Amino acid sequence: MSKLLSIVLVCGSMWITTLHAFEERTFNNPQDEATFYALVNELRCLVCQNQNIADSDADLAVDLRREIYAMINDGQSRSDILDFMVQRYGEFVLYKPRFSSKTLLLWLGPAFLLLLGGFILYRTTVNSRKPVEIPLDDAALSRARRLLDED
Repeated sequence: MSKLLSIVLVCGSMWITTLHAFEERTFNNPQDEATFYALVNELRCLVCQNQNIADSDADLAVDLRREIYAMINDGQSRSDILDFMVQRYGEFVLYKPRFSSKTLLLWLGPAFLLLLGGFILYRTTVNSRKPVEIPLDDAALSRARRLLDED
Protein backbone atom coordinates (compact mmCIF):
# COMPACT_ATOMS: atom_id res chain seq x y z
CA MET A 1 0.00 0.00 0.00
CA SER A 2 2.84 2.41 0.82
CA LYS A 3 4.45 1.77 -2.59
CA LEU A 4 1.20 2.65 -4.32
CA LEU A 5 0.87 5.81 -2.26
CA SER A 6 4.46 6.79 -3.13
CA ILE A 7 3.82 6.26 -6.84
CA VAL A 8 0.64 8.34 -6.69
CA LEU A 9 2.44 11.17 -4.86
CA VAL A 10 5.34 11.21 -7.34
CA CYS A 11 3.02 11.20 -10.36
CA GLY A 12 0.84 13.85 -8.76
CA SER A 13 3.80 16.12 -8.07
CA MET A 14 4.92 15.77 -11.71
CA TRP A 15 1.45 16.71 -12.90
CA ILE A 16 1.32 19.76 -10.62
CA THR A 17 4.70 21.07 -11.83
CA THR A 18 3.58 20.58 -15.43
CA LEU A 19 0.37 22.44 -14.70
CA HIS A 20 2.38 25.26 -13.07
CA ALA A 21 4.70 25.56 -16.09
CA PHE A 22 1.82 26.05 -18.53
CA GLU A 23 1.16 29.70 -19.28
CA GLU A 24 -1.82 30.52 -21.44
CA ARG A 25 -1.47 33.62 -23.58
CA THR A 26 -4.00 35.16 -25.93
CA PHE A 27 -2.92 37.75 -28.46
CA ASN A 28 -4.80 40.38 -30.42
CA ASN A 29 -3.28 39.31 -33.74
CA PRO A 30 -0.80 36.79 -35.15
CA GLN A 31 1.94 39.43 -35.49
CA ASP A 32 1.90 40.08 -31.74
CA GLU A 33 2.13 36.36 -31.08
CA ALA A 34 5.05 36.00 -33.50
CA THR A 35 6.79 38.98 -31.87
CA PHE A 36 6.31 37.47 -28.41
CA TYR A 37 7.76 34.10 -29.36
CA ALA A 38 10.63 35.69 -31.27
CA LEU A 39 11.53 37.85 -28.25
CA VAL A 40 11.35 35.09 -25.64
CA ASN A 41 13.56 32.91 -27.84
CA GLU A 42 16.02 35.76 -28.40
CA LEU A 43 16.47 36.87 -24.78
CA ARG A 44 18.79 35.05 -22.38
CA CYS A 45 17.62 33.86 -18.99
CA LEU A 46 19.72 35.71 -16.45
CA VAL A 47 19.41 32.89 -13.92
CA CYS A 48 20.18 29.94 -16.20
CA GLN A 49 22.47 31.95 -18.51
CA ASN A 50 22.59 29.21 -21.11
CA GLN A 51 18.90 29.11 -21.92
CA ASN A 52 16.53 31.56 -23.47
CA ILE A 53 13.60 32.73 -21.38
CA ALA A 54 11.20 30.63 -23.45
CA ASP A 55 12.85 27.40 -22.28
CA SER A 56 13.66 28.42 -18.72
CA ASP A 57 11.50 27.59 -15.73
CA ALA A 58 13.24 30.09 -13.45
CA ASP A 59 10.99 32.58 -11.67
CA LEU A 60 12.77 35.49 -13.34
CA ALA A 61 12.14 33.98 -16.79
CA VAL A 62 8.44 33.58 -15.95
CA ASP A 63 8.34 37.24 -14.85
CA LEU A 64 10.14 38.37 -18.01
CA ARG A 65 7.71 36.44 -20.22
CA ARG A 66 4.82 38.04 -18.34
CA GLU A 67 6.42 41.50 -18.72
CA ILE A 68 7.01 41.02 -22.46
CA TYR A 69 3.43 39.83 -22.90
CA ALA A 70 2.12 42.91 -21.08
CA MET A 71 4.35 45.24 -23.11
CA ILE A 72 3.16 43.70 -26.39
CA ASN A 73 -0.47 44.05 -25.31
CA ASP A 74 0.25 47.70 -24.44
CA GLY A 75 1.29 48.23 -28.05
CA GLN A 76 5.04 48.59 -27.55
CA SER A 77 7.23 47.66 -30.49
CA ARG A 78 9.86 44.95 -30.60
CA SER A 79 12.66 47.53 -30.46
CA ASP A 80 11.04 49.28 -27.46
CA ILE A 81 10.91 45.99 -25.58
CA LEU A 82 14.51 45.14 -26.46
CA ASP A 83 15.64 48.63 -25.40
CA PHE A 84 13.82 48.22 -22.09
CA MET A 85 15.40 44.82 -21.43
CA VAL A 86 18.90 46.06 -22.31
CA GLN A 87 18.46 49.16 -20.17
CA ARG A 88 17.28 47.09 -17.23
CA TYR A 89 19.55 44.02 -17.51
CA GLY A 90 22.41 45.08 -19.80
CA GLU A 91 23.63 43.68 -23.12
CA PHE A 92 24.05 40.25 -21.49
CA VAL A 93 20.32 39.63 -21.82
CA LEU A 94 20.69 39.51 -25.61
CA TYR A 95 22.00 36.35 -27.22
CA LYS A 96 23.09 38.49 -30.17
CA PRO A 97 24.43 41.73 -28.66
CA ARG A 98 24.19 44.93 -30.65
CA PHE A 99 27.26 46.32 -32.41
CA SER A 100 28.52 49.24 -30.30
CA SER A 101 31.72 50.54 -28.78
CA LYS A 102 31.15 48.32 -25.75
CA THR A 103 30.80 45.17 -27.86
CA LEU A 104 33.45 46.02 -30.45
CA LEU A 105 35.91 43.44 -29.13
CA LEU A 106 33.17 40.81 -28.98
CA TRP A 107 32.27 41.30 -32.65
CA LEU A 108 35.71 41.96 -34.12
CA GLY A 109 37.80 39.78 -31.78
CA PRO A 110 37.19 36.47 -33.58
CA ALA A 111 38.06 37.99 -36.97
CA PHE A 112 41.22 39.52 -35.53
CA LEU A 113 42.26 36.20 -33.96
CA LEU A 114 41.58 34.39 -37.25
CA LEU A 115 43.73 36.88 -39.17
CA LEU A 116 46.48 36.65 -36.55
CA GLY A 117 46.43 32.84 -36.72
CA GLY A 118 46.60 32.96 -40.52
CA PHE A 119 49.55 35.35 -40.39
CA ILE A 120 51.41 33.14 -37.91
CA LEU A 121 50.70 30.05 -40.00
CA TYR A 122 51.92 31.81 -43.14
CA ARG A 123 55.12 33.00 -41.45
CA THR A 124 55.93 29.56 -40.05
CA THR A 125 55.34 27.80 -43.37
CA VAL A 126 57.37 30.37 -45.32
CA ASN A 127 60.23 30.10 -42.83
CA SER A 128 60.15 26.30 -42.91
CA ARG A 129 60.65 26.29 -46.71
CA LYS A 130 63.89 28.20 -46.56
CA PRO A 131 66.94 25.94 -46.26
CA VAL A 132 68.99 26.51 -43.15
CA GLU A 133 72.54 27.34 -43.98
CA ILE A 134 75.13 26.64 -41.31
CA PRO A 135 78.53 28.11 -42.03
CA LEU A 136 81.18 25.45 -41.49
CA ASP A 137 84.89 25.99 -41.39
CA ASP A 138 87.44 23.39 -42.49
CA ALA A 139 88.02 22.10 -38.95
CA ALA A 140 84.31 21.39 -38.44
CA LEU A 141 84.09 19.61 -41.79
CA SER A 142 87.06 17.39 -41.01
CA ARG A 143 85.57 16.49 -37.58
CA ALA A 144 82.27 15.59 -39.23
CA ARG A 145 84.04 13.39 -41.80
CA ARG A 146 85.98 11.58 -39.06
CA LEU A 147 82.74 10.92 -37.13
CA LEU A 148 81.10 9.51 -40.24
CA ASP A 149 84.09 7.37 -41.11
CA GLU A 150 84.19 5.84 -37.60
CA ASP A 151 80.77 4.25 -38.01
